[in-house]
Amino acid sequence: MKQVTLRKAVSTELQSIIKIDEESSQLYETSGIKFDLDDEHPFVVAESKRWANAISQGLAYVAIDCNGIAVGFTTFCLVDGQPYLDQLSVHPDNMRLGIGTKLLNKVISWSGNRPLWLTTYANVPWNRPYYEKRGFKQVPEGACGLVLREILHKQRLALPNPDERIAMVRYGR
Repeated sequence: MKQVTLRKAVSTELQSIIKIDEESSQLYETSGIKFDLDDEHPFVVAESKRWANAISQGLAYVAIDCNGIAVGFTTFCLVDGQPYLDQLSVHPDNMRLGIGTKLLNKVISWSGNRPLWLTTYANVPWNRPYYEKRGFKQVPEGACGLVLREILHKQRLALPNPDERIAMVRYGR
């Protein structure tokens, strides 16, 4: 496991967070998913606003390497009154070193005994299987709350491979 320090993100790190996500998203091309949204696309703008909001609320963490550089991040919030993992990204040069798991464990700790929800791709090897190994289970859309269903709907309208977008939940301790 690579040595990183987790700390709350600060507003001046928003652009670094966006860059990490952009670079990690390129890996999806190996699974046939090409993200082709420009910076002004409403989905991208809304995502950046959510991340900025999470930072201002203390609900965003960055993984900082020994050189003081952010190499991963997570944002989270409440959706339908339940903890929701909004985003988890690690820079490609730092993947498979335990950083994503360390960030995920921070969010799991924050969620406590409450169910932790997320949305992801079912067909990508480092998405659904990664979360399943950590106790998450796929949930039928009808079992999701109204706001989570709306999140899935917006993702399916904007993102490639819409039929592969799923909701998952991990029940607390």
